[in-house]
Amino acid sequence: MLSFRHKQILAAARKSGRVLVDDLAESLRVTPQTIRRDLNELCAQGHLSRVHGGAVVDSGVANLSYEARRLMSAEVKERLGRLCADSIPDDASIFINIGTTTEAVARALGTRRDLLVITNNLNVANIMAANPNCDVVVTGGMLRRSDGGLVGESTVDMVQQFKADYAVIGASAIDEDGALLDFDYREVRVAQAIIANARRRFLVADSSKFSRSAPVRIASMESIDEFFTDRIDSPALLELCQHKGVKINTLEG
Repeated sequence: MLSFRHKQILAAARKSGRVLVDDLAESLRVTPQTIRRDLNELCAQGHLSRVHGGAVVDSGVANLSYEARRLMSAEVKERLGRLCADSIPDDASIFINIGTTTEAVARALGTRRDLLVITNNLNVANIMAANPNCDVVVTGGMLRRSDGGLVGESTVDMVQQFKADYAVIGASAIDEDGALLDFDYREVRVAQAIIANARRRFLVADSSKFSRSAPVRIASMESIDEFFTDRIDSPALLELCQHKGVKINTLEG
């Protein structure tokens, strides 16, 4: 049984992706030592994973539910969506793949003109369908009911019929070595096809992805032209992006 304070900590972690000891101690009005014990207990039960200064929502070989992912860092994702959308002009063709952050980009494109959006994400398709100045192509494929994603070989085949101006992709985890990772091999195959068939490739991912893990490699950071994130704390990853010529766009400026 989780205590009331444990439930509050988990709710905060699921909303933002991570929690910090000092912030929790202040908001819950207990000592940092108490929070450290709480986090250690929650990590021992498999709810969280410990990182320096706090904890993150646990991951590994299975992704979080769509609803949990949608709530994590929701405000940051909306801001990233607007930041990325600002780099996409009117009269452009765009791949947008599966993800709650890529959906934020779609929402930010809601008033743009003369766009062609190709997507394997039914949520993105519904968002863009509300824009009368946008044409939408849905790739088809096997429906993944958990998040509205379309995956499989027929999805890959459909993607390969296009050469888009831009690709907007997400990732479930990002390693310090620049590996972009996800959970579903079928989804990864589609993402790889999108990367291969776009003239410019945009990655949108908030900083919680740096402390998560996932088992399937999408691509390496050098396959990306521009990276949109709230911040990069890792000097190694920052140096890698600069070395590979990846333009970094952060909310911190």
